[in-house]
Amino acid sequence: MEHLLDPWPWYVSGPLIATVLLVLVFFGKSFGVSSNLRTFCTLAGAGRHAAFFRFNWHTQKWNLAVLLGAVLGGFIASHFLSNEVAIALNPETVTDLEAFGFSGVGAHLLPPELYAWENVFTWKGFSILAVGGFLVGFGTRYAGGCTSGHAITGLSNLQLPSLIAVIGFFIGGLLMTHFILPLIF
Repeated sequence: MEHLLDPWPWYVSGPLIATVLLVLVFFGKSFGVSSNLRTFCTLAGAGRHAAFFRFNWHTQKWNLAVLLGAVLGGFIASHFLSNEVAIALNPETVTDLEAFGFSGVGAHLLPPELYAWENVFTWKGFSILAVGGFLVGFGTRYAGGCTSGHAITGLSNLQLPSLIAVIGFFIGGLLMTHFILPLIF
């Protein structure tokens, strides 16, 4: 049981992801998390206000099931299959994050300076999450899909737009890390 709590290596998780993708391709489906947001908005009645949300959401039940499985799997993994070992980070990364004001770097999966409830409800915390959420939503719509859809499904189907989107995701991540994050903190 002790080894079950250790992070799974790539040679276990990679083939499992590939198996899910092969099943989806076999049934003519394309995986992506952002399409679930469109489905949720349609269920909430957004179709009354925008044509983008007017579609038969019943065709996306399978995708909602995949999302539910991902959420439940993440919950089970974090609550029952995780050990409390600190995350092994490069010492330079730890030094850089501590210079930004983060404490206990690597002790938590998400930094409490951003994600603890008392910090979320501050002006700075709320602004970061709201602006970040807007940019993710805009970028997802503009790119025609999310990181999981493009990086997992699109690249495995050899789609050029997905390759371009993934390159853009990495460039955006590098710009954020090296230029914007230092301005925020």
